[in-house]
Formats: sequence, C-alpha cells, structure tokens
Amino acid sequence: MTAQSKRNVLGVLVDATDYTSATDAVVTAAHERRPFALTALAVHGVMTGVLDRPHNARLNSFDVVTPDGQPVRWALNLLHDAGLTDRVYGPTLTLHVLSRFADEGLPVYLYGSTEETLAKLIPALERMFPALKIAGVEPSKFRAVQPGEDAEIADRIRSSGARLVLVGLGCPRQEVFAYAMRPLLDMPLMAVGAAFDYHAGLLRQPPPWMQRAGLEWFWRLGLEPKRLWKRYVILNPAYLTRLAGQKTGLWKARPPAPATERPATFAV
Repeated sequence: MTAQSKRNVLGVLVDATDYTSATDAVVTAAHERRPFALTALAVHGVMTGVLDRPHNARLNSFDVVTPDGQPVRWALNLLHDAGLTDRVYGPTLTLHVLSRFADEGLPVYLYGSTEETLAKLIPALERMFPALKIAGVEPSKFRAVQPGEDAEIADRIRSSGARLVLVGLGCPRQEVFAYAMRPLLDMPLMAVGAAFDYHAGLLRQPPPWMQRAGLEWFWRLGLEPKRLWKRYVILNPAYLTRLAGQKTGLWKARPPAPATERPATFAV
C-alpha cells in the first residue's frame, strides 16, 4: 500500500485495496523484516476512531487499513469513486495471508483470545494449511500491560522465529496493541478481530447473501444481542449520518495527523 491508496472516510484513512494487494503488502513486509501494522475496519472500527481523536490518529498511522465491512467499501466508492467490487474482510484476509505464509515457509505467531479458543484454532488452521508453521501462541492476559512487559512480549515473539503476528484482542484493543508493539518488532502485526473465533468454529458466519448486502451486523446482533446492541443500534445510524454529512460537504471530516508516540498503557 502507498499513501495514494488511502482515502478519508469520516476522518479515518482507509485503503482502497483488495485481497491480493493487502496480502502482498503483508508478505513483503515479512520478507523485508520491517515493522508493519494492518487492521480491517467495519463500521464499529471506523466510528471508534471518529469518537476518539487520539485513536483516530493511531489508526491513521497504520500501514494498511482495509474496508472490512460492506458499508465501509460503499463509503470508499461513494466518496472517492474507488470502484471496489468487494470488501477486504478480516477473517478472509487472514486465510489469504496464512496460505501465502504456509507456501513460503514463513512462521506465524498467534496473540490474544483465550486458551480455550486457541486450542480449537490451532488444529483448525493446521487442517486448512498443513504446511503452516505456528511459531508461538500466547493468550490474552485481559489486563493492562505492566512496566517492561511489552519488551518481554516482543522478545518472546522475536525469539520464536515468527515473521507475522496475528492479534485477536477485539476492537479497539487489538489496534492499540498493534500500534504500540510495531516499533518493537521487525515483522507485520495484523489485527484480525473475530477471525480467531470464526476459524476456531466458535462463531457462525452469516450466509453469503447477508455478507454481500452488508447485513453481517444484523446476523451478529442476533447471535450476541446483549453484548452488541449498543454497537449497532447507536453506531450504525451515527455512521450513516456522518457519511451523508461528508458527502454533502456539511461536515468536514478532517483526518488527524498520524500518531507517533507510543501509548502509556494498553491491553495485553
């Protein structure tokens, strides 16, 4: 990805990209052994940035931000004539990337979620990609990082021989983790959201027609209404209102400059 691929969606810089280009960017960074951060944002991820200016600046520093949800893809096409025919969905992008890493013998590190989820995820990935090398696995501590702990985590990841870190901490914790850890690691970090749960078989994917129609939020709301109702009932209308404002020029969605300072604390 280049700066030319980034587009302003409600002040969050999202890349007008596809699966092939995003996968190539991750693999190239792994081969070149350079820091790199990617996340895939749906409406919730974009609105988290809109409502939290410092977080917006962190998102705008990411090397790649893909349009995870159809409404984000539609926004790129509506606002910027991007001509995208498909979204770049985090769980699917994860499989594209892992396929390439398996083919090229590049080890991966899984960070986040629970021990129970990881215990189901690892054999599932090994069935899908028999040649995949899993260099290390580390569940979330579900707390804030302690002094010096970030360097210890980075040391464990580097010493494992991994060339990629998949981060499954949930939005926005995973984005803050990837942003904070990027300066400490010479490899890509991918914030992959619910990919761990989906590929472990703990969450059911919506039917393809619902995904194409941008109704995945409705499917997930039906599965987890108590946890997700505020996310969708409040944030979806707010997203559409701001999108209309940006399109008509009634609201100037000015992106903040990319952040450069590491956060004082973040979730691990």
